[in-house]
Formats: sequence, C-alpha cells, structure tokens
Amino acid sequence: MADPRGFLKVRDRELPPSRPVEVRLRDWKDVHAHLEAGQPFLKEQAGRCMDCGIPFCHNGCPLGNLIPEWNELVWRGQWSDAIDRLHATNNFPEFTGRICPAPCESSCVLGINQPPVTIKNVEVSIVDEAFDRGYVRPQVPQRLTGHTVAVVGSGPAGLAAAQQLTRAGHTVAVYERDDAIGGLLRYGVPDFKLEKQHIDRRLAQMEAEGTRFRPGVEIGRDVTWAQLQARFDAIVVATGATVPRALRVPGAELGGVLPAMEFLHPANAAAAGRPVAGQITAEGKHVIIIGGGDTGSDCLGTALRQGAASVTTLAIGKQPPTERPAHQPWPTDPIVFEVSSSHEEGGERRYLASTVAFLGGEGEDADHVRALRLATTEYLPDGRRVPTEGTEREIPADLVLVAMGFTGPETSSLTEQIGVGLTDRGLLTRGEDFATTVPGVFVAGDAGRGQSLVVWAIAEGRAAAAAVDTYLSGATELPTPVSASTVALRP
Repeated sequence: MADPRGFLKVRDRELPPSRPVEVRLRDWKDVHAHLEAGQPFLKEQAGRCMDCGIPFCHNGCPLGNLIPEWNELVWRGQWSDAIDRLHATNNFPEFTGRICPAPCESSCVLGINQPPVTIKNVEVSIVDEAFDRGYVRPQVPQRLTGHTVAVVGSGPAGLAAAQQLTRAGHTVAVYERDDAIGGLLRYGVPDFKLEKQHIDRRLAQMEAEGTRFRPGVEIGRDVTWAQLQARFDAIVVATGATVPRALRVPGAELGGVLPAMEFLHPANAAAAGRPVAGQITAEGKHVIIIGGGDTGSDCLGTALRQGAASVTTLAIGKQPPTERPAHQPWPTDPIVFEVSSSHEEGGERRYLASTVAFLGGEGEDADHVRALRLATTEYLPDGRRVPTEGTEREIPADLVLVAMGFTGPETSSLTEQIGVGLTDRGLLTRGEDFATTVPGVFVAGDAGRGQSLVVWAIAEGRAAAAAVDTYLSGATELPTPVSASTVALRP
C-alpha cells in the first residue's frame, strides 16, 4: 500500500487547477493544468489510497485496473513501475484519465465517509510522466504468426483490439472512414477535453509495433465486407454506435435542428485546421442543447468558444441530487448533479423541460428554426414523462443540437453484404466469445454493446482481441479484463 496513514493525514481531495474561464474560452486547449510529477501534491493524493483489504475500485473499473498498486508506486516515486502496472490492464490511460467518468472513484472504499482518492488524475499523471520520460516504448512482437486481421473502426475499442492483436504477432490493418485515425476520440471529443497530440503519440507507438492504419476507407462502400473477408483471416467490427436518437416532435425537420455530432464533428475538424465546407457554427446564435450528458456538455463548450449569443441546455428529467441518493448506495456509481468544465464556462441549464415542437420563421425563413416550444415535465404513475398541459412557452432558438445519445451502429452494409445478424435492439449479435453470426467476424465496443463508456470500449477491445487470437491460434496468452465474463452478455 501507499502511506499507511495517508488517508488520515490528508483528508481533503485535491485536483489540479483549471485554467481561468476567460482564458480557456479563447482557445481549444485542455482546460486543466495537470501537475508535474515531482510536486508533493500528487504524492499526497496517491498516498490517500488506503489498505482497504478488498479494493472495490477494481470492480468499479471494467478494465480491472490495479489501482492500489500504481497509487503506491506513485507515492514511492517509481514511475517506470507505475506505468507498467497501469499498462498491464489499460492500453490507453491517457484517454480514460481524461474523458472517463471514473466509476472507480464512486466505488473507492475511502469514499464511504471521506472524499474518494483522485484515481483518475493519478492515472493520467502516470501516463503523461511516462511519455515525458521515454518509458512508453513500442512492444514489437518476437515473431509473426502469418495470420491477418482487419479492424474496422479506430475508436478506443478498435485501437485496443488492434494493439493487442499486433503484439500477439498477427498482421493488423485498421480501417477508418474519416480522414484521420481515432474515431470519436478524434472528431467527437473536443480538444479542450482531449488534445489530439495524445492520440497521435499513441498511434506512433502502434505504428512502430507494426499496426497498419488505413484512414479514408469506408468498409461497405470503398471496400465491400465480402472483399475484406477474402483478404483477411478475421475481422473485428468496432464501428461504434453512431446512429443518433431522434427527437420526434413537430418541426424536427427544420433547418438548424441538428444531431449533436453533425455539429461537433466539423467543429473539431476545423479546430484541427482541416477545411470544412458549409460548417454550421454557433457564432451569434441562440443555441439550445437537448440532453444533459457528456455530448451535450461538449456542445456547450464548443458553442461558447464559437461565440454563441446564448446557450441553454434542456433536460427532460429532474435535477439530480448533489449527494449520493439512498437508493444508490456505495459502491454503485450514483447519478448525481455534476458541473463539467463546460458548465463552469457559461450557459443555462433547465430541468423538467419537455420539448413540444420546433417553430419555423416567416417568409424566407419558414424552413429554419426560430424558437422552441417547451413545457414542464410531468411524471405519471407508470413512470412515463409527459408535457404538463397549460405550461407551454417559447424560447428563441437559432440552432438546436439534439444530444440524446445513440441507438446503435450503422448496420445496413453488414447485413446486406455478409448477413451479420442483429439483436432486437439493432446491435450486432454476438456470443460470449465476441463472435458474430458470421464465422471469423467479431464485434467489440458499442457496435455490440450499445452506447457506453470509453473504459468499456477498451475492455471490450482487449477481450475481443483475446477471442480472435484464440480463434486464429487455438489458444491465447493475451490478458483478458477481469470483467470479460460480463462484457459480451451485458445489454
């Protein structure tokens, strides 16, 4: 363990300061100022990790991260050993340490009666320091198996599967339909949460290990799935859940009403210096965001940086409590009121707001949204949420961003070209070994699981890689996440 009395001597939970709002709104850089490894601040926080007997943080993390072990190593200043223990379960701690909501912290034993250990910040500090010190090196396989694997989709699930399979000695090619590798990490998550240098330096390691990247190739159109089957011994489908959940109310077809990703993708591409034709921005507009999750928060921060006149976030439900509710006891991951870095920067949040209709303008503007009609949400005895009669009012809206999540993957080419089966929810059918209904075709991440967290995507990528290695070689030495037995079966 770390300092045996650390949690008694340092009772306060401290995180690195964020850059001032008025400064960070002028750029797209990381809002947080991560501390240097040598500062006593980080050692003290790692030292708060207690000898709890049963570390529930292991169970709270789908990857089974060895959190107490690397907390102790940070406290002792053993950074090389710390990154080894971190990489033993997590291929990309620079991603999870920045954009994962950290369910591990909700299950920290210290969190029963004190603020939990700052696990997420210790994690990202380890990997950043390891890169700075040159501890993150390519792990080139000692021999090649002669087998080939195509990974379709370059988000966290696809990249994790690709890295594991490459290290097992297989020849792996990653296909991505966008012009750059990274999936939603690249164009879905803004730079103020995840600067793209963190993706690029990891891709450089993967290329040095032997993974091959093929951006700008859409499987199903540029190359058919049948052609891919003919070229490779196995395929891993890691395309994510990219079909947005629609809001079916009158006026949803009006101009200026967009799924969130149709706003975020070009905004992030433009921030990266790539040309974007016909980009819709929030500059000078009254922006309404429907949905109070992470995607909605990303839209908020982006709209504020683009110079929106106002930004209002609407959530259909009640405002969550600020403290853990009694019906969500430790060590579960509770639903509580959260203030993200984007919420700190501005905008208004409204709860119990049911969208009734979108209203168009007049004359030449009749086909473009001008306002949103909403009503107060009423909870019925059966749990349904409906607009309350007599509470309707209008709020101005020049741009409406629907951030209500995703229903599943795009599957038309998969089903038509090679006949992959689907579940009742529209996800790719798979067994406990991540195999689809088509021999040699596997699925990992949101395409088979449904919309989920980055940490689950990496866990599934690692587990699917072990399954593919077993399929190709008859056995595997690749590690499988502790939660792998539940990964494939969870809805």
